Amino acid sequence: MKKTIILTALLLGASFLSAQDFGFGSDSDDSGGANSGGGNSGFGSFGASPLTVTISGEVSAELLGYTDDFSKGADKTRLGDIFSGKLNFSAGTQYAEGVINLKLQTTAQPVTIDEAYARAFFGGLEIEGGLRKLTWGKADSFGPLDVINPLDYSELTDLGDIMNLKIARPLIHASYRAGSFTKIEALFVPSFEPLRFAGEGRWVPAQMAQLDELSSMVDKLKPMLPPGILDNFKIDINRPDISTIKYAQAGARFTTTVGPADLGLQYYYGRITRPATTFAFTIIPISAAINFDYNPYHQVGVDWAQVLFGFNVRAELAANITNDLNGDDPSVYNPSLLWSFGFDRDLIAGINLNFQCNESIRLMNDKIKNDKLFIPVINITLPPKDIEANTDMTSTRIITAISKKFFRDELETRFAVMWGIEDSDFLLIPSIIWTRDTISLELSAGIFGGGKEGQLGQYKDNTFIKTVLTYSF
Repeated sequence: MKKTIILTALLLGASFLSAQDFGFGSDSDDSGGANSGGGNSGFGSFGASPLTVTISGEVSAELLGYTDDFSKGADKTRLGDIFSGKLNFSAGTQYAEGVINLKLQTTAQPVTIDEAYARAFFGGLEIEGGLRKLTWGKADSFGPLDVINPLDYSELTDLGDIMNLKIARPLIHASYRAGSFTKIEALFVPSFEPLRFAGEGRWVPAQMAQLDELSSMVDKLKPMLPPGILDNFKIDINRPDISTIKYAQAGARFTTTVGPADLGLQYYYGRITRPATTFAFTIIPISAAINFDYNPYHQVGVDWAQVLFGFNVRAELAANITNDLNGDDPSVYNPSLLWSFGFDRDLIAGINLNFQCNESIRLMNDKIKNDKLFIPVINITLPPKDIEANTDMTSTRIITAISKKFFRDELETRFAVMWGIEDSDFLLIPSIIWTRDTISLELSAGIFGGGKEGQLGQYKDNTFIKTVLTYSF
């Protein structure tokens, strides 16, 4: 049981109560705080109010090994840092709440802040600010409308919970509940953060190989030029200052219930989290540079959820409108349409099926130029100018999970798959989970495969096996 200490002006002792779990966010509530529903009666005077302090968390012991290392022998095999943990603190009254959630690990940074924010309640109006993870849209995971928090792909051994992948952002968020089923939200994020990838090690993405290609190009140039001319040559990497207000983002969202259907409408102005990378090379004087930027875009989207014939159905549709309205600007991503459709349902014999398909469709694809610049004098081929050259018009991914519980729901078997259609790559995640009260033991694997050019297939040498023992309090 999570321990909750109730402190009041009249009570000098301490009592222990059950605290609400922190789980996957939804439109109705994101953190399960002391007053997530806006419990006070309005804008009246702030009288004395009991203070509720909640302490919760978890401690985990994990062994994780890669099959590629096993084949190299014991002297090449490592099983990770074993320990990890979470420690969550919240304190609140009926008028306000403060939350600090910490991550614990045995690394150079043993304690990091996962979330930290303050929230105030004014009747149906809630205002919060700080370092926050929010979920927009109806999709179970990786939905096109869930745009607030970028994802951390620096290690892909825990894709089962998207909240663990999200990078908390400093933001101001306000929401107003008009009745029991209608909610209006507004959001401001003063800076920008892109997708996060590993800079070294086995999880470095294949795109980093382009830097090696540039180094190879320099080696080809050396014998064709006078000695010493390339001794001081280097490739400059230019990145913008994304902490300035130039990269600020904002959005608004409206959700309501009409009959049996939950509906949502949202607008978001932000930056595409994938960098727009351009390459510049000159012969005289010899210089090279890689320029990173993050294109602004407007998103307009709708979502819908409803129970139909026993299926819990969810769908999202969005349009990402960039500054390349003609589709011919090589340094800007084209506009695109994105959609998601999914459902879950209990099948026969207690088997549960969860299915989701996500797709993005690039507009004005015929304007993309795939041509490369060839310099015959030095026999060098430069990368194409357009940042979307040699990529598919569509990107489609299917995420499916089948699970069944046994022995009074204490034992769960689960098989999940992520499949990239265009690249024919995949990730398989079989697992067995035993849970009793506040203790769980999980044995799972992650099997990458398919085309080496795919987002998942590039990690086909990173197949892993792990076991995790977790105690929650």
